[in-house]
Amino acid sequence: MLLELALWLGKDIRAFNVFGYITLRTMLAALTALMISFIFGPGLIRWLAAKKIGQAVRDDGPKSHLTKAGTPTMGGALILIAIGVTTLLWGDLKNRYIWVVLFVTLGFGAVGWVDDWRKVVHRDPKGLASRWKYLWTSLIAGGAAVYLGLSATDFAETELIVPFFKTVAYPLGIFGFIVLTYFVINGTGHAVNLTDGLDGLAIMPTVMVSAALAVFAYVAGHAVFSKYLGVPFIAGAGELAVFCGALCGAGLGFLWFNAYPADVFMGDVGALALGAAMGTVAVIVRQEIVLFIMGGLFVAEALSVMVQVGYFKYSGGKRIFRMAPLHHHYELSGWKETQVVVRFWIITLMLVLFGLSTLKLR
Repeated sequence: MLLELALWLGKDIRAFNVFGYITLRTMLAALTALMISFIFGPGLIRWLAAKKIGQAVRDDGPKSHLTKAGTPTMGGALILIAIGVTTLLWGDLKNRYIWVVLFVTLGFGAVGWVDDWRKVVHRDPKGLASRWKYLWTSLIAGGAAVYLGLSATDFAETELIVPFFKTVAYPLGIFGFIVLTYFVINGTGHAVNLTDGLDGLAIMPTVMVSAALAVFAYVAGHAVFSKYLGVPFIAGAGELAVFCGALCGAGLGFLWFNAYPADVFMGDVGALALGAAMGTVAVIVRQEIVLFIMGGLFVAEALSVMVQVGYFKYSGGKRIFRMAPLHHHYELSGWKETQVVVRFWIITLMLVLFGLSTLKLR
């Protein structure tokens, strides 16, 4: 019902010329998603609590986390609803990139939903087996990568752009582009999922990175601005700014309830979807390396897990970090949860500003 209403309203609203401006629709998308989160958030939290869909806490983790047991989880569904409805309301539904990013976001969200549901409702601590989770996310990421690669209409759409250099770009070809796109989408989805472990830790960096991607999307889709700034012109990519605006608004609305001490957790349904969404936007606007810079927190968190697991197996049981992912290492080193979260936010803000500077530092 909510989706049908959004489609009907969106068709009528876009009939007015004033609402044709991407910048205005981006701001309205952020505000709309924010309001949807505020309005439906309390009801969703009550429903999750009534159904006893609560978070399970690791026994080997920080002791302070034991008080989080039972807190409603799967709140990422609220973010996806807000993003979906808002994008249908304010986005140009004739734009293929809008549908690609919605497909990836909701597809990864569905995989996360199944994983969360099995963990908290069926009381299966393993949830969706890792091999099946990776298989399904790989199929979704691979499908999007193949579509974007085969539908590319301009040579610039498949180049790897190197920031800080106006004329340095590496032609990937269709196959190379598909492979890179697959790894960026899938990798970012799982990296954000690994980061989501403290109240507000994953969502605020996601909002900051998405806001920056909105700027890159707008510039890439604007023939004059892209030429002036030395960014590849990608026809239609500007519309992704509206999607990013919706993501930012939905994320801030969720943070209202997820701030310490959290009333609800995101769960895999939100973390996987948001990471994949950012990865998809980044590959469309040809800013994979900039995403790597701005999302440095997500990269560090994912690397800490891979290094920890690899060294543990290689050394026969030894560890590099007190605990992985990285945020738990700092908690066990004496940092309070709120200190870890805010300091990681500050680091992300600096990385995002550095990433944005690549628009001019060329």
